[in-house]
Amino acid sequence: MNTTEKFCLPVDGILEVFNSFTGHQHSRIAHQVLQSAALIPRSQHPKVSNIVKTGMGIIKTVKGCWRRQDKRMISRRSSSYGRRQVSIDRVPKKPVDLTELGATKSKNCYRVVVLGAPKVGKTNILRRFLGEDYEEHYEPTVEDFYRKMFHIGGETYQVDLLDAASEKDFPAKRRLSILTGDIFLLVFSLDDRESLNEVRELLDEIKAAKAKLQKPNHPARGPVVVCANKADLDAQRVLSNSEVVDILGEDAPFFETSAKTGAGLEAVFEALAALGGLPDETRPSRHQIIPILSYQSLCVGKRGIRMRRHSRGLGAPCAAVDPLARRPSFTSDLRLVLGSSTQHKKPEKRQVQ
Repeated sequence: MNTTEKFCLPVDGILEVFNSFTGHQHSRIAHQVLQSAALIPRSQHPKVSNIVKTGMGIIKTVKGCWRRQDKRMISRRSSSYGRRQVSIDRVPKKPVDLTELGATKSKNCYRVVVLGAPKVGKTNILRRFLGEDYEEHYEPTVEDFYRKMFHIGGETYQVDLLDAASEKDFPAKRRLSILTGDIFLLVFSLDDRESLNEVRELLDEIKAAKAKLQKPNHPARGPVVVCANKADLDAQRVLSNSEVVDILGEDAPFFETSAKTGAGLEAVFEALAALGGLPDETRPSRHQIIPILSYQSLCVGKRGIRMRRHSRGLGAPCAAVDPLARRPSFTSDLRLVLGSSTQHKKPEKRQVQ
């Protein structure tokens, strides 16, 4: 056999596996390195099989690292009341949308849009609603989207929560978030007077946006609840109740709350449920949290009959948080807005000539 004969490693197959795990631009560099290693005289590499084994071993190691990283990311969003960690093997492969499966009626689906100035406690209020604990460490929110699903009295409900904190500098995106929102939670801090002024501006913006979608001669007043948060900071308080009433007027009810201690939040969640026509059992204290796969099976899975019987035996409403929920695309939101804006328009009368 000619000692200068070239051999080829299964480079393309290795790269296909590697790219499926990474998707990074570094794969082009890896391709060049592996190709150069593949076209080497056999005489210089008598133990070619060791190279292949080493390459596959590296891929397996990288694959294991990414799996552990994904497991940590999902477990943080899949915790039940902040205590129990849910493994990556215990979550669905994609976001759960029970409306697509026919388990939830469209009338039982709501989107809650949370708005307010930075550092007023919006994220921690949402954590309380999701059944999680207060987080002391502050991280600026870019955009958070959560989905909590309820099984109450034989009916299923889906509540999407959009924390649109960073959309102030993007008017078009902010307007779309308002137009697609069914219920609004506005948050300001009792130790920040400017945050209250921003809530006042938000109320006017919501009223003006919703007026475009409502019938003529219908009052332009959206379902809004206002949180006067950080009530536990008495020493830093700069706003009194009378000042808040003077600025907000009667456009929306407001509640003094503390995301840290939980004070006043039950009243807020009760008001949100009442405004949206949701059952009172959607409040965190009125239901239990179950794993997402158990909830999915309860509604549409193969074990649906058995799970329904089990739920009747417990006699308690339950809910689950989807750890993979993502905000619908811009196209979907735009289609939703255009559909709702045309359903109230009456067809034009044309004169027959």
